[in-house]
Amino acid sequence: MDVNCCAGIRGGQRLIDALGSRSIPQNLRHDFPASLVVFLVALPLSLGIAIASGAPLMAGLIAAVVGGIVAGSLGGSSVQVSGPAAGLTVVVAGLIDELGWPMLCLMTIGAGALQILFGVSRIARAALAIAPVVVHAMLAGIGVTIMLQQVHVLLGGSSHSTAWRNIAALPDGILHHELHEVIIGGIVIAILLVWSKLPAAVRIIPGPLVAIAGATAFSLIVDLHVERIQLSGNFFEAIGLPQLPALSPSGQPWAHHIGAIAIGVLTIALIASVESLLCAVGVDKLHRGPRTNFNREMIGQGSANVVSGLLGGLPITGVIVRSSANVAAGARTRMSAVLHGVWVLLFASLLTGLVELIPKAALAGLLIVVGGRLVRLAHIKIAWRTGNFVIYAITIACVVFLNLLEGVLIGLTVAILFLLFRVIRAPVEVRPVGGEGPTQWRVYIDGTASFLLLPRLTKVLSTLPQGSAVTLNLNADYIDDSVSDAISDWQRAHEAMGGAVAIVETAPGRLDRAHTDPPKRQFTHDAIGLGPRRSARGNSHNGGSASILDGIDDYHRNGAAALHPYIAGLTDSQNPYALFLTCADSRILPHVITASGPGDLYTVRNFGNLVPNDPTDASVDAPLDFAVNQLGVSSVVVCGHSSCGAMATLLEGTATDATTPMGHWLEFARDSLVAFHNHHPARRSAASAGYPEREQLSIVNIAVQLERLTRHPIVATRVATGDVQLVGAFFDISTARVYEVNQNGIVCPEAPVVIR
Repeated sequence: MDVNCCAGIRGGQRLIDALGSRSIPQNLRHDFPASLVVFLVALPLSLGIAIASGAPLMAGLIAAVVGGIVAGSLGGSSVQVSGPAAGLTVVVAGLIDELGWPMLCLMTIGAGALQILFGVSRIARAALAIAPVVVHAMLAGIGVTIMLQQVHVLLGGSSHSTAWRNIAALPDGILHHELHEVIIGGIVIAILLVWSKLPAAVRIIPGPLVAIAGATAFSLIVDLHVERIQLSGNFFEAIGLPQLPALSPSGQPWAHHIGAIAIGVLTIALIASVESLLCAVGVDKLHRGPRTNFNREMIGQGSANVVSGLLGGLPITGVIVRSSANVAAGARTRMSAVLHGVWVLLFASLLTGLVELIPKAALAGLLIVVGGRLVRLAHIKIAWRTGNFVIYAITIACVVFLNLLEGVLIGLTVAILFLLFRVIRAPVEVRPVGGEGPTQWRVYIDGTASFLLLPRLTKVLSTLPQGSAVTLNLNADYIDDSVSDAISDWQRAHEAMGGAVAIVETAPGRLDRAHTDPPKRQFTHDAIGLGPRRSARGNSHNGGSASILDGIDDYHRNGAAALHPYIAGLTDSQNPYALFLTCADSRILPHVITASGPGDLYTVRNFGNLVPNDPTDASVDAPLDFAVNQLGVSSVVVCGHSSCGAMATLLEGTATDATTPMGHWLEFARDSLVAFHNHHPARRSAASAGYPEREQLSIVNIAVQLERLTRHPIVATRVATGDVQLVGAFFDISTARVYEVNQNGIVCPEAPVVIR
């Protein structure tokens, strides 16, 4: 029997596998309408991005079709939607101006091949190793550039090649604007700004579609004389392999541009990869379906770019606007993205006449809003709060006034310099001990102790008075030999002058290891109960009390600082969501197997995870009363386990004497043994799952304890009203997996654990 495994029992009901758990017709019921919504969002954006990039208009539609069908089919995200993206417009526009459109198509093919290589070599996730502040500033710089370009189109003119020229020409453009163009662009901007504030029922219709359609209809009804989109041929005529002229647009042989071409290919590949992966990470936070396979997503994105370049389309990335609209519309699988590409294909091939009715100023207004939304106030606030605003400001300025690649490289360089500065500024603090003229001092060193710390460290140590007693508290996760040498040299010199030095090391990084191994960060899990205590301290049966004290010492060195931020807010109260009744067995780790944190579980342990059915025994009733009536827990969990000593004793009948403490306690489990021998449904379920008799009894015991709780006077009424949920769980020690159990036994995969 294929039982349902849960990594923990906290949280709401989860969608295990959108493709496997529901049939295609059931998914299509959600994916079909979602694909229509995404199509309506993608259509105007694809046209606008093509215009902003200086590419043929059909190139935007080709990229939308390929992004939907190819990337949607082959990618690693179930709900991400790909297509031409605003994040590449600046790069693409510059490359088209310098090298021409045919070469851009070939470079898109090359970038796609490079992305496929990223995915095949399984290094796709490495593209995320860029400081978020640099990515945010890059997007903001792109947004500013788009707005500077498109404001001239909205005013009835044309954009210039650089941000400086766009800014310099702006006063003249405002003075000599075309009123009709401004009206159309203003209508689009107004609609888009208002649309997000309307009721959700109205916002089912995508705002970009309403804005473009409304502005176009207004221009036709009022008969405004505005410049409209002009398509050269139909969709299929625009498709074709890129053909390079003999010379570049500058009249030089292509060999003179090899460096620019290589940099362009790398730039497109890196930006498209980073944007797609960041989009996938963001979309994963919006749904509960399967998580993104980043390497597969990179292969899908690369394949889409190869096909788009071959057909004459723009470069493709994952697009957060379309993807979030896809999730909000209820999409469940990749079929929605594929269908959206099909709808774009049908529209582009059959209804191109409608596209030529759209005023250019309308798309300019759309792009101004899209560009403005790339400059997010939340990102600016984060940069300010985290001390990264200088990095943000430098990056955005360089992206706008230099170019995107140079801006990102400069931003990364500044971010690395900031990181090095922070490492150098690792805390080194000196405190006197005592009153005036102290003879004792304490030095505190925290963080990363590398050679970059030497100037500050040696300066601080040199200020300590000769002959004084110094305690050096070293709390470093990384120590290299240069720091170890510096401290040793100072210690010898200080002691030679009559001083005393005591070194207290309270972190895994140790001075004596700096000369024996290459420097590396040291970590330990001992302090949270997962470390190999026996291997570290010998046999646990020898010196048990010393082992506990050593464990507490390890906790203070390695665990207290990590735990403190999570438990500091629980000083005066606790707010657990569940009472967790489990066995006293030392192998059960309630917080680990339920992925819970401090304050989440009110834990009760006893021999065999029993609920006594004797009114005179309050060992479980007291904590149950407190948890339900005082703490207000919403769940009561009974968790048994495999290899249970209590169940083995009960089954073997070796504790039949009720006068002994163990025998007396196991009398509360007699009902479980009787139910086991009477072939309780839970036993049949456990047997069909392949468990031996001892584990079958453990599972029956969980079911019996749940039955008792349903009748228990403390919780019966709340269980009946649904205010308290009863949950059974079985921890299989051999596999470290947790299975849900109800009164009928092991639950099948179609019924996942749910705790409200």
